[in-house]
Amino acid sequence: MILRQSHIRQLGARMLPFSDAASEGLPLGQLLRLALFQVSVGMAGVMLLGTLNRVMIVELSVPAVLVAIMVALPVLIAPFRALLGFKSDNYRSAIGWKRIPYLWFGTLWQMGGLAIMPSCLLVLGGDVVHDVPFAGEVLAGLAFVMTGLGMHMTQTAGLALAADRATEETRPRVVALLYVMFLIGMGLSAIVIGWLLRDFSGLLLIKVVQGTAVATVVLNVIALWKQERVRPMSAEERAAPQPTFQDAWRDLMAGGMAGRLLAVVFLGTMAFNMQDVLLEPYGGEILGLSVSATTLLTATWAAGALVGFALAARWLAGGINPYRMAARGLLAGLAAFSAVIFASPMGSETLFFVGAGLIGFGGGLFAVSTLTAAMTMPDTGLAGKGLALGAWGAAQATAAGVSTLIGGALRDGVNSIVVTGAWGPALNDPATGYSVVYHTEIGLLFVTLVALGPLVTRARIQPQSKKKPTGLGLADFPT
Repeated sequence: MILRQSHIRQLGARMLPFSDAASEGLPLGQLLRLALFQVSVGMAGVMLLGTLNRVMIVELSVPAVLVAIMVALPVLIAPFRALLGFKSDNYRSAIGWKRIPYLWFGTLWQMGGLAIMPSCLLVLGGDVVHDVPFAGEVLAGLAFVMTGLGMHMTQTAGLALAADRATEETRPRVVALLYVMFLIGMGLSAIVIGWLLRDFSGLLLIKVVQGTAVATVVLNVIALWKQERVRPMSAEERAAPQPTFQDAWRDLMAGGMAGRLLAVVFLGTMAFNMQDVLLEPYGGEILGLSVSATTLLTATWAAGALVGFALAARWLAGGINPYRMAARGLLAGLAAFSAVIFASPMGSETLFFVGAGLIGFGGGLFAVSTLTAAMTMPDTGLAGKGLALGAWGAAQATAAGVSTLIGGALRDGVNSIVVTGAWGPALNDPATGYSVVYHTEIGLLFVTLVALGPLVTRARIQPQSKKKPTGLGLADFPT
């Protein structure tokens, strides 16, 4: 039987995920090549939030509060992504490139931070010839800031470039593909890095982290090659007036639901991210897992987030209220942190990994839900979708940085008390500090559910838009 050409095209669309994201202006080959910048950002994220924080706490004996400060530095830069995106929108060059220069310089910052990072961390851990006060802290902080700035600049310019080249119809699927590539990059990088660091040593750490720096340059150069065309700005575009940020922000807050949504995003992100620098050390110090085994936690988290993403796409296509979907993510978080807490007294590594996967699932579902709510928030005058999404990203990033710092400080503070026996012999255990942090996160999840309630009620009362749902549109995904 001879297959018709139309049947072959339909078969390809069913068998190849996101094949319908391609368009005439952005063929599938160029789209998949452009998506490689997300792999490099995910790879750097595994280094900063997974492998290196465990290495600093367990292998290099760096205080958790100091590690939390280091890991929080790149996250606290994230609110400046709105400024980076604005600069790339209005960048003027003789050949008309707007995004490529920011992609390239973001790559250089990310590569430079990773290149100097292992040596800085060894100095921070005390492996020095000349003892210079605070040299390790300053150098490690500089490396983390450089890497974080490069990640944010690369990802912001890359997503903007993808949105520029995609059509209005394919843009949601294009950026959804980029988000999935980010999670896949994190998962694969966690597996590879964990396998390479199975026999830890200082020299091996230098090789792996600097190899990641080289891979960053290779992936991003392949991604940006011939991706932007020459498109000089017209005189009308140069002369177009722009509203001030203060006026636009005041207009957004006048919408009524925006302020509460930002509060929910802040509280929920605090609840899910307070354990960012503690999950892998918890597995290493309390459950006795190796560096290789705890690095797989990031892959488990990414797998859980991918499952949450897939379910969110199906539920949103069915017209679910995004605030109700956010509540489901919060409830999954309650089960996740309960599993992590009980993993220590039960001595169960399986329960620990199940908890890590549920953290990724609940956190990813909550983030996608609140992002969708911000995207569907009605425009009010000067306040457009870009400002709403920028505010969402700023609230999420600030909460992630603050919660990371609080989590490390809380663990160190509690453990410094329990070792004195002040809370009795039953609590004189290294697991107590971790347990207090996880119980605090459970409390924050309940507070977030309380703050979310009025949004669910108001969304049920207000009339729904007549616009046909298009599934999960992440055309301006800010993280």
